Amino acid sequence: MGDHRAPVDDYITFERVSEAAHRLPAPYLLAKDLPHTLQDQMNRLPAMYRKTQEAVSIFEASIREISAIDDPGAPPISIINPIEDDDEATPPWEFSYTNSIWHGEDVPAPDLKSLKGCNCHGVCNPKSKSCACVKKQSEWYEDENRQPGFAYHTSKSMQGRLQQPGRQYPIFECNDFCGCDDACGNRVVQHGRKCEVNIVKTKQKGWGVFAGPKRIPAGSFIGKYTGELLGDPVSEERGRKYNVFGRTYLFDVDGYQIGKTLGMAEGEYDAAYTIDAYHAGNAIPQNHSCEPNCMILCCYINEGDIERPLLTIFSMVDIEPNEELSFSYSGAPDDTEVEAAVRITSAVYAKCCCGAPSCKGIMFK
Repeated sequence: MGDHRAPVDDYITFERVSEAAHRLPAPYLLAKDLPHTLQDQMNRLPAMYRKTQEAVSIFEASIREISAIDDPGAPPISIINPIEDDDEATPPWEFSYTNSIWHGEDVPAPDLKSLKGCNCHGVCNPKSKSCACVKKQSEWYEDENRQPGFAYHTSKSMQGRLQQPGRQYPIFECNDFCGCDDACGNRVVQHGRKCEVNIVKTKQKGWGVFAGPKRIPAGSFIGKYTGELLGDPVSEERGRKYNVFGRTYLFDVDGYQIGKTLGMAEGEYDAAYTIDAYHAGNAIPQNHSCEPNCMILCCYINEGDIERPLLTIFSMVDIEPNEELSFSYSGAPDDTEVEAAVRITSAVYAKCCCGAPSCKGIMFK
């Protein structure tokens, strides 16, 4: 009998699979394909139907259905309006609930060709000297007293929480081209939301996001700022339209690491991309506070383009059960901005009602 073993060149290795995957088209969603049938149908109904408990059940069910696809395992979200004599049963039926990013037609596909992964097996060792992901994350730490390794704690009691909650730095998670498995401690955002949250109506600030019945520890992943990813020209055009009615959900993707990577001095980089959460989003973006308990960090997973991170929300401090979640919509407005907000009726500034001791009195809507 002859030797029927396959030649060495025919063996499948991780490196070969990864190399082939880099050449495949990147899967992504297009904003023009956003579903809107349910929203259109609800808006066609008489207003009285949108004020019923049945409308609340439909809204919650739509969130569960979408989450089962793009955020499986996430705790269910309840819609709550505790305000007496307020008959708005749900947030407006203006957008499609989603936990994904939908690319505008002017936005290229995700960059997989320049995306690099580690060659670790099992789970990554945060003290590794050879792990490509450890090296990448370490490039962005400036605190020499920090613990080594990734942005996250990997100990059992603190696993998945930020090592330095409240500090601004980009997060580089392991990706689909890494050799490590799903149990790796550097895979947090990609595993979805674990914290319980609810959408609750407030007296002065409209609908907001509140913690559920459990305390949320500092450094916990809350969710992503999702919606349409737009190029600069399209976002500028939408911004002008939104300014007319004084409301915007545009969030520029302009983390400091982008300009630094591109060789620009601090303050020189103008965002090439913007997230618009008006037509599509996940309601995780919370109300503004001048003393927020959450913050937004840029996170890279399956995207090699430094200009296109995910915008992710983490708790900065311990958040008590049923406490409102908030982040700062913008930096402190200067005198010129305050004066302009008073003069220009189409400005997207408003009186701030956050109630913080250091409240600046004005906020970007």
